Amino acid sequence: MSPTEIAFLSATETARAIKAKELSPVDAVQAYLERIDRLDSRLAAYITVIREEALGNAQLVADRIQRGEDPGPLAGVPIAVKDQYWTKGILTTNGSKVYQDFVPTEDSTVIQRLREAGSVLLGKLNLSELAMGGTQNPPWGIPANPWNFDCSPGESSSGSGVALAAHLCAASMGEDTGGSGRGPASYCGVVGLRPTFTRVSRFGMTHMCWFMDAAAPMTKTVEDCAVMLGVIAGYDEKDPYTSRKPVPDYTANMRDGVKRLRVGLIKELHQTPDMHPDVRAAIEASLETFRELGAEVKEVSIPLAELAGAIFVGIADTEGAGARDEILRNQPGDLDQASRTRLQSAALVPAKVYNRAAKARVLLRRQLIEVLKDVDILVSPTSPYPAPKHTDLTAKFENAEDVRNRFFFRRAYTGIYSLTALPAISIPGGFTADGLPIGLQLGAAPFAEETLFRAAYAYEQATSWHTRVAPAILDESV
Repeated sequence: MSPTEIAFLSATETARAIKAKELSPVDAVQAYLERIDRLDSRLAAYITVIREEALGNAQLVADRIQRGEDPGPLAGVPIAVKDQYWTKGILTTNGSKVYQDFVPTEDSTVIQRLREAGSVLLGKLNLSELAMGGTQNPPWGIPANPWNFDCSPGESSSGSGVALAAHLCAASMGEDTGGSGRGPASYCGVVGLRPTFTRVSRFGMTHMCWFMDAAAPMTKTVEDCAVMLGVIAGYDEKDPYTSRKPVPDYTANMRDGVKRLRVGLIKELHQTPDMHPDVRAAIEASLETFRELGAEVKEVSIPLAELAGAIFVGIADTEGAGARDEILRNQPGDLDQASRTRLQSAALVPAKVYNRAAKARVLLRRQLIEVLKDVDILVSPTSPYPAPKHTDLTAKFENAEDVRNRFFFRRAYTGIYSLTALPAISIPGGFTADGLPIGLQLGAAPFAEETLFRAAYAYEQATSWHTRVAPAILDESV
């Protein structure tokens, strides 16, 4: 198997090949390291690559297999994680000069569980400063979208989306507060999951908004995502907020299909005239696919859905300013100008605004829970438009409508699940006429990830979107 063939395997395909002794864990790691060496200077997906440690850990997996031991469900799978997770003895920057010298003395729980499952860490991935989004001058470069270098790969788990789309790792961990995992998954044409709040431990993960921050598996396929969640989910005594609910085998019923599954299209997020026409067409085509697979499709109404972006900003930015108060007081000069301005502005938000947003969040959750009594899955685009150009994100605001579109409009689509503590997954759902990925977002009731994976897998297998390769990474001159 050539290095390119190895790098294009999914995480589960890699693990199966390694367990069957058809592929050496060392060869798998080496294949990805070669691609990182060749491509990442242009893509800026990685902040830190731990070459020697990765090769050494790969050999340990190989030794376990040779001794006849079970290496775990992610045996030898080369992974990379957002540089927001503590990694013992490895630089953890949170994408900011504030943490440029921070080396944790222990692993986050997510990292610990991934290691125990047999995965091999390649390194730490780039992100928006402090996982907030909106960074204009990231210290470790601006990640480039492999589908179009002029376009954003999304925020804040930008490096995770880029690394997967460019096949610089077999699987990744992002983080999702208001869509920071699902957004890059959408723009980069990969899979991104936001689990139910409390499903996965957040110990050793830098926070922004305590009731919305979520560990987010990001993968090449739905099956990979289901396996990843099974590995990292479950109660953790280091995080008292984690649920004690048993963790199911998320792959057990994944292939059962969607016959008679009830699918609801969120009217308020679909009928807006501001949605990109190619995105609208892709969502309508996905509904037809679900019908052909035997699902029941209908339109549902969630009146507060279109305000979810504003509600999210009113809560998350305010809490984010509180969480970074010490940085704002003592190290403001170490922050990117855009990050500093956003945090300082959020610190001035009146209490009554936060209070109204908190009340609206409760009502929004009530509306979603009520609708989910009548449908099993909610459908919308992950983003109402494809990846914007980098220049569009840094342009000056022209008017109030421009502010609405750039701050609130997109965030409504992912924020609706962040605010309500419900699980949601973004999967490849099509492409625009000029070749940019479109994300299809599926949402479900609390702890209904099994249903999410069943619907997502059925759609994935009925389409070919996830098999496409970003043309930029096929150019050897990159």
